[in-house]
Amino acid sequence: MTHQCFDVEIRDHIAHVVLKRGDELNTMTPAFWSELPEIVNEISDAGMARVIVLSSTGRHFTAGMDLSVFTAGGLNDGELELGRKHARLRQTALHLQKSFSCLEEARMPVLAAIQGGCIGGGVDMVTACDMRYATADAFFCIQEINIGMTADVGTLQRLPKLIPEGVARELAYTGARMPAERAREVGLVNEVFDDRDALLEGVMEIAAEIARKSPLAIWGTKETVNYTRDHSVADSLNYIATWQSGMFQPEDMIASFGAQAGDGDPEFAPLPPSPRGL
Repeated sequence: MTHQCFDVEIRDHIAHVVLKRGDELNTMTPAFWSELPEIVNEISDAGMARVIVLSSTGRHFTAGMDLSVFTAGGLNDGELELGRKHARLRQTALHLQKSFSCLEEARMPVLAAIQGGCIGGGVDMVTACDMRYATADAFFCIQEINIGMTADVGTLQRLPKLIPEGVARELAYTGARMPAERAREVGLVNEVFDDRDALLEGVMEIAAEIARKSPLAIWGTKETVNYTRDHSVADSLNYIATWQSGMFQPEDMIASFGAQAGDGDPEFAPLPPSPRGL
């Protein structure tokens, strides 16, 4: 399937999703917000890929929301009664949020490879990923405050859980740029690479390492880490006990031990197709 905003390739259990509008700074047009969840949900539902790598083209990872989004969908329709107009605006915000939540809800880890500017909606997007990696020239900016609005697609909800709250507040209040090295220092990115080629090579190596693990165990790990982030230790211990009672299967452990005793990677069955994907 051809997409306006993305190229997609699946190889060796790694799904590579690439923002392809580099000449337009990969701004997030109306098509972007429909295509991203369609792509990610399809990959997650099929269960064949074990990792998703999200990368970009051009000088910047993304310049964020395209202005056409603000004029699409009748948001400026003067004929709408005020209550209905505001209800329409809320629906739009929820739609945009859901477009990034799919990254968090995918059954496999999502790794973001970021070069150049990650601005506005770009921060919303990468904070919904499992891990972030950047080039030395990358920077992050909560641009919304600079154009007179409050960020509303996930940055303010996720960023304070990834980095110290005071640092997140400073970025949100000032709209200042955080360079890649500072982002690494505070834990927003895992590693900084010299350039885009080195970035993609490094991230693909990490993705390949994850892809060699049991996809069911990786799914359980992602589910548990996400649940623990939002719940108490006691609730999270209860959650993993329940998860293991149904999802833990010794076959994958036997395959792992067998591979460690010999040569080659273990063979694991793929995740079953999601009912949504049937």
